[in-house]
Amino acid sequence: MRLFRTVLMALAALWAAPLLAQGMERVPDRPGGEGEGPYATLLIKGANLIDGTGAPPEGPVDILVQGNTIARIARGGSNMTADRVIDASGMWVLPGFVDVHGHNGDPDKAPQPSYGFKLWLAHGVTTVRGVGFGWGSNDPSIDLKRRSEANTITAPRLFAYAVPGDVWPNGNVTTPEQGRAWARWAKANGYDGIKFFNSEDAATLAAILDEAEKIGLGSVAHLGQRGSGQINARKAIELGLDGVTHFYGHFESLLDGRQVPDYPPDYNYLDEQSRFATVARLEAQAVEPGSTKWNEYVDFLVKSGVTLNPTFNIYSASRDVMRARTLEWHDRYTLPSLMAFYEPSLTNHGSYYHDWSSEDEAAWKRFYAKWFALMRDFKDKGGVITAGSDPGYIYQTWGFAYIAELEMLREAGLTPMEVIQAATLNGAREIYRSKGTEPPFGSIREGKLADMVIVPGNPLENLKVLYGTGHKRLDRESNTIEVVGGVRWTIKDGIVYDAPKLLEDVARMVEEQKAAKAEQP
Repeated sequence: MRLFRTVLMALAALWAAPLLAQGMERVPDRPGGEGEGPYATLLIKGANLIDGTGAPPEGPVDILVQGNTIARIARGGSNMTADRVIDASGMWVLPGFVDVHGHNGDPDKAPQPSYGFKLWLAHGVTTVRGVGFGWGSNDPSIDLKRRSEANTITAPRLFAYAVPGDVWPNGNVTTPEQGRAWARWAKANGYDGIKFFNSEDAATLAAILDEAEKIGLGSVAHLGQRGSGQINARKAIELGLDGVTHFYGHFESLLDGRQVPDYPPDYNYLDEQSRFATVARLEAQAVEPGSTKWNEYVDFLVKSGVTLNPTFNIYSASRDVMRARTLEWHDRYTLPSLMAFYEPSLTNHGSYYHDWSSEDEAAWKRFYAKWFALMRDFKDKGGVITAGSDPGYIYQTWGFAYIAELEMLREAGLTPMEVIQAATLNGAREIYRSKGTEPPFGSIREGKLADMVIVPGNPLENLKVLYGTGHKRLDRESNTIEVVGGVRWTIKDGIVYDAPKLLEDVARMVEEQKAAKAEQP
């Protein structure tokens, strides 16, 4: 295990080396006119309201904001006035979305963090949990978090998680005592929680989780396969883990007639084609939905209070890589450097479709069917699911990837209203669970922070209206194509962002990079 931890941290240092050597660009200060407000009074007038709690939609409503706080909700309209009035007649207002699985880019694929920040805001995402936003001693997470909190940069509200042994000056964490000391250091330095990759032994993991519980740090785990022979999802949750992201650890908890997965003889974890092609085929080794062991595991998950953040979207290319490569927003909104990173590669993490076949895609479709069933059963029995996008890999571009995740939550069996709840109040509560208080955002209520998204279309009817590219449809009366939807305004902390203008900024970044590339000999 010590060798394993050393290798993991060495790999983390290797991945971080280009970032440290070349350096991410500094996020520029928010210029005048980019985001307006907060106002003494702001009135959103005539909207249809989806408040994020699961309550039915209603409208028209007027929402009065004072500074950064929702001061009054007037159902049926009002005669209120304000310093600025947004006419939202016929539009829909929702709480700002919460992405609980966020990353920044790196110098090779997206060197300016504002690229991702603006794409998130343009899609209504007002809060992001970074797991993490950077690595190593120069991790920018806390600086970005504080600048966003002060609204001196154009960015969602940011929460920072870090990996045990990373970011502090004292090296790897290999004992329970070191784990507790690292957790206290992380808390003292402004981190909100811990991201695990399943690299700790059980005693160290238990100590870190116990310390985190005492001092108010959240916890979430990508239960990587290297550690799943000893710690699967069930074991990690029994030790006190708050949340599980991705699918790792679940099927290892549901194995039929074996204690650990039966990998093929030629399997190689370090070969990502082998790793990701094989993981889908391992679902056949798990028990079937509805079986005694399956139902007992679902009941265990629900009773434990764990939050599940599946990030369905990040692996979706695995079931149709051709579609993922040709998504309609890539040309205008995906940086050429990011598209190059996405292409099959022996070195770029997640670019694993080296020789991806129809058999690989069929295996992933079967995998998704069982994964969807697990999340659906968990939800139906009262479990909490949240929305996270893990952008910047596998053709998943910031912002667009988040809306794709909402669509896949719907595909998994959540109702449209449950999808909105997962994207808003559930995500906010997952972040604030460790803080021991209800979140100040995540629903539209008087007294809550003014984090909202206004869209000219009903997402309960069609989630596609949330994409920055809108929804293309045929006007049957004129027999012409029209585009509807696309977020119109995103309000974060009482500041009104013009979503189409943010998208234009991103498109300009893409064009500038294309032009610079064209000038190269």
